[in-house]
Amino acid sequence: MADVKSNKFTLSKKDFLKLGCGLGVACTGAALTYLSEWATTTDFGDYTPLVVCAMSVLVNTLRKWMTNTET
Repeated sequence: MADVKSNKFTLSKKDFLKLGCGLGVACTGAALTYLSEWATTTDFGDYTPLVVCAMSVLVNTLRKWMTNTET
């Protein structure tokens, strides 16, 4: 797939999509950082292993969802 370049001082639809993806990655990273800080300071008692497992699955799912897997 050829990379289409934008003219100076203009943004194409593809540029906006890339910017949006970068924004999504940054916001997701910030949210996961906040969530991990909250989870480490909260006492879940007997449910701690389940919460750790759920957090791991959530992070892996988001990573796979946000990764470009097109060939």
